[in-house]
Amino acid sequence: MSEWLPEGMAAEPAVRRPVAFGARLAAAGHATLRLGRAVLDTALPPVCLACRRPVADDHALCVTCWGGLAPIERPFCDRLGTPFSFDLGEGALSAAAIADPPPYDRARAAVRYGDVAGNLVHALKYRDRGEVAALMGRMAARAGRDLLVDADALVPVPLHPRRLWTRRFNQAAAIADVVGRSSGVAVDPFALERVRPTPHQVGLDKGERADNVRGAFRVPAGRKAAVEGRRLVLVDDVLTSGATVAAATRALKRAGAARVDVLVFARVVQGEGI
Repeated sequence: MSEWLPEGMAAEPAVRRPVAFGARLAAAGHATLRLGRAVLDTALPPVCLACRRPVADDHALCVTCWGGLAPIERPFCDRLGTPFSFDLGEGALSAAAIADPPPYDRARAAVRYGDVAGNLVHALKYRDRGEVAALMGRMAARAGRDLLVDADALVPVPLHPRRLWTRRFNQAAAIADVVGRSSGVAVDPFALERVRPTPHQVGLDKGERADNVRGAFRVPAGRKAAVEGRRLVLVDDVLTSGATVAAATRALKRAGAARVDVLVFARVVQGEGI
């Protein structure tokens, strides 16, 4: 008896044949996909995103590299997101946040910057390993849950057009896309633009970094309505001194943003600089 016909009514062979054929076709398709995956895994076995050692699944870390990441969990400074060695209570601020408060409202990072986190960042930024963005974005979305719950938009820190041309993609935008899909918050890649090319920040001290990016960002005239009064989350790969996100925050707040938070994959903790 057919399950979709009333009891006592026989199914005509012409009615049943397409259903059986469809089931056989679907089974054949699944078998083909499994065979294709097996062939691909044999020719190109999955490797760790950080160290390139073989792993069981695509887009994953090996046990050693996963253990080499240092997640930033509570307790941490509510403003800077830097970890505390012991719990000071909800909403506690670090001495650095009190002495020199940043222009952004809050910052969150998934992990401390270290060897494994650095390998992932460099793989995405300099070696065109776009698949790394999926892991970084998922971890950032988890770390930034309290920022994302009422955010209006994600704003990736932009590259200057000249650097975007040579690099071909913006790593901050790649991470923001994953965070957006994970959280349901819209990504606005045009809310902010980089109007002045700046040298790389690596090797500069905090003051030099601030000078390097001063006046480097602005909100385009046609995008001010999309920024004014909105709660925005700036997204980047790494927070080092905070100079870049501070300059970007000032540009957004000059355009009327109600709140600007910062979300990154990794951040440098004091004494662990790059």
